[in-house]
Amino acid sequence: MERRTFLRGAVVGTSAAAFGYTLMQGAAYAAPAQKGPGPYGALGTADANGIRLPSGFTSRVIARSSQVVSGTSYTWHNAPDGGACFADGTGWIYVSNSEISSTGGASAVKFNSSGSITGAYRILSNTNRNCAGGATPWNTWLSCEEVSTGYVYETDPWGVNTAVRRDAMGRFNHEAAAADPVRKVIYLTEDASDGCFYRFVPTTWGNLSSGSLQVLVAGTGTSGSFSWTTVPDPDGSPTATRDQVSAAKIFNGGEGCHYANDTVWFTTKGDNRVWQLNLANNTYELAYDDNLVSGGGAPLTGVDNVTGSSSGDLFVAEDGGNMEICIITPDDIVAPFLRITGQSSSEICGPAFSPDGKRLYFSSQRGTSGSSSGGITYEVTGPFRA
Repeated sequence: MERRTFLRGAVVGTSAAAFGYTLMQGAAYAAPAQKGPGPYGALGTADANGIRLPSGFTSRVIARSSQVVSGTSYTWHNAPDGGACFADGTGWIYVSNSEISSTGGASAVKFNSSGSITGAYRILSNTNRNCAGGATPWNTWLSCEEVSTGYVYETDPWGVNTAVRRDAMGRFNHEAAAADPVRKVIYLTEDASDGCFYRFVPTTWGNLSSGSLQVLVAGTGTSGSFSWTTVPDPDGSPTATRDQVSAAKIFNGGEGCHYANDTVWFTTKGDNRVWQLNLANNTYELAYDDNLVSGGGAPLTGVDNVTGSSSGDLFVAEDGGNMEICIITPDDIVAPFLRITGQSSSEICGPAFSPDGKRLYFSSQRGTSGSSSGGITYEVTGPFRA
């Protein structure tokens, strides 16, 4: 099996076996090559916050929708979704989107070096269904609107500079974004059953005011080579961006997106798949598909937001499923890392690590109530792999 660097300082295979499943002839999967509790061990019983965690890990509630964030005067937004962390001196900032129609936007929570909350504030207001997004290498947060004519907004995690709408990045059902500092592009997913996968090539790296929106062009199979073609009218009018290039490859409900070391991973929720683009040789492949796991029992369903850790592990949040964040390790294991109990009408959003890799932040979008006003944002601390 060919091996490829996976995230920072680790390796993983570039086939489905890399995710604990072996791809067989006839496009069927065998049982997991390695199946078990994963590197952190089995999940314990639910803690006081209703979260099942491996031994040594603890959770705390950071914020609740419609309630004032502890130690501040700021009321946390409803329906928390995609998020990211940014270093702030010896502390850090966690940014979170709000997937609410018309009054969505994004907020931030500030922490000091000990993890205590020192502030919370709004960084984007009055936008539409801000679902996921992505951090840039120049420390801004790209907040994406998940509507058919949605925009990308570039925001300041510190809340000092006014958010800017980046029209050149296209107008479509935006979901996630991932920056590639090597090729100096931003990858973009589209949450539509007949959506596409895009990249934005800025005229000047670090300035998203102008550039070219391109769409991935490939065959209809689950692996092969790919190329990029410029979208003629990024504003999506009168023809939607996904319909402007006839050879564009269709993906069923693009969701989370993560770049590291010449590889992009992204999820498609409509068919429960994880895809990878091998950028060094311009090939793509189906890396994981829970619908094709023989015998059932796949540990990862309802794939959604993704993030990576410094150890080389990929953390994938579930929308539905059994409300888990699952881990995909470089040594071919797919296993639950945590499970939220008593919130079956919600989804897990916005997983992101603090800059030192010792704390994982995420949200349950609708919490125990199943309502957008019941969202809960959490922090998990423990012996994460270095």
